[in-house]
Amino acid sequence: MIEHFPNHCKISEDEEGAGMYFNSGYLNNSRLDFKDYSKPLVVGSCGTYRLKKRPKLPTFWAKGRRDYQILYVASGKAHFWFDGVEEVVTSGHMVLYQPKEIQKYVYYVEDHPEVFWIHFTGYDVKNILNYHGIPLDKHVFYSGTLPDYKMLFRKIIRELQQCEYGYEDYIASLFNIILFLVSRQQQESEKTTTSIPEEIEAAVAYFNENYNTKVSVDDYAESLHISTNWFIRNFKQYMKISPAQYILSLRMVNAQSLLENTEYNIGEIAEIVGYDNPLYFSRVFKKEYGVSPAQYRKNLEESTEK
Repeated sequence: MIEHFPNHCKISEDEEGAGMYFNSGYLNNSRLDFKDYSKPLVVGSCGTYRLKKRPKLPTFWAKGRRDYQILYVASGKAHFWFDGVEEVVTSGHMVLYQPKEIQKYVYYVEDHPEVFWIHFTGYDVKNILNYHGIPLDKHVFYSGTLPDYKMLFRKIIRELQQCEYGYEDYIASLFNIILFLVSRQQQESEKTTTSIPEEIEAAVAYFNENYNTKVSVDDYAESLHISTNWFIRNFKQYMKISPAQYILSLRMVNAQSLLENTEYNIGEIAEIVGYDNPLYFSRVFKKEYGVSPAQYRKNLEESTEK
């Protein structure tokens, strides 16, 4: 059974209360898959799912699709079936489906999955994927868990929803940046002689689930019976960012999404992403993005009205 959901520019309380969060955008507001060889790369759709209370979300395309799809597991894990064999894909990995490949995967709430997906086509797709080191002979590949991915995917979703001048080329360029970051992460990974330690993988998953709480890096390291210095040093080595900076980036990226896709006021958004003081939240947001949350939303609304 294939589950479809309507395209929304705003996430309503009803959608939040349905046991999951989802947001998506479609080229020309059409959910039909297609081939388009007029350009090297054409993004057809992009979206995200995050289960909250809903037990599971299954997807099954028995005959595949006409376009390509990449799914990014931002946190938690998801269950995929390739040639009838189940494979659990954890955060920091992406999955590639080529045209006409059977697609079967399931998200379970207990796995705390947050997944972004993008469908694309074009006459030069294979060369573009090869250029960025994306393997065409297997489905799962390493990507790392950069906060930039969420920001870029959400920008693509927003562009697909707003359909402003030149958005087709803009979203293709944003997707190229995602692929470039993947290739960079793979290059960095190859430089190391060992895989990412389990402690760091677990920390990434924990921070993604609890970024909006009062996370103490010292207390977290102590709970794992490891020194804070070792934890910070190794986290930064593999994630290219400190634990505190990673948590901050998660808060800011999710604050962006709430400002763009909901009607929550600034105080409510501050509380949702983990700040008791809205004024302090506004100062931090302005330091990161150069404008206050209120001005960020105003700029967005003005650009939409044009």
